[in-house]
Amino acid sequence: MRILPSLSVAAMLVLAGCATDQSREDRKDEVPPQIVLGNGERNAITLEGATRSGSVMTFPSVMIERDGFVVMHPFRDDRPVRTEYVGATFVKAGTTANVSVDVGAAPAVGQNFIVMLHNDMNNDGVFDFGDGVTVPDEPTFEGNRLVALPFAAPAE
Repeated sequence: MRILPSLSVAAMLVLAGCATDQSREDRKDEVPPQIVLGNGERNAITLEGATRSGSVMTFPSVMIERDGFVVMHPFRDDRPVRTEYVGATFVKAGTTANVSVDVGAAPAVGQNFIVMLHNDMNNDGVFDFGDGVTVPDEPTFEGNRLVALPFAAPAE
């Protein structure tokens, strides 16, 4: 398994979709928050030992504070595409072993993804992605840490 190098701040902001309700004019002098990607203390995805069978990626362990989803976003032109996702799996609050996400088509070895956690905001067990900009089941944050990790598809 190969883990990608850290993403640029610009790529992280694109992935996180850090827009607020304030107008651009109101925000022109503000410094954007420093968002970092990675595991938190209470929300985490274990990549070490992740496996693949065809189009299904299996992660050894997922920890999440509230019911939510493990979501995989594709890359295009070497950048994560936050307005699309290729697979999502519901997980209950707590720690779950062997969480599988089907990405729809068998990826090439080394194909890049972002695997991240989203909260089930309406508690219906169905991943609500909206238009990818306004995401009803919002990404999981711990402070300024977006619980999202770059991931390269392993060999079968």
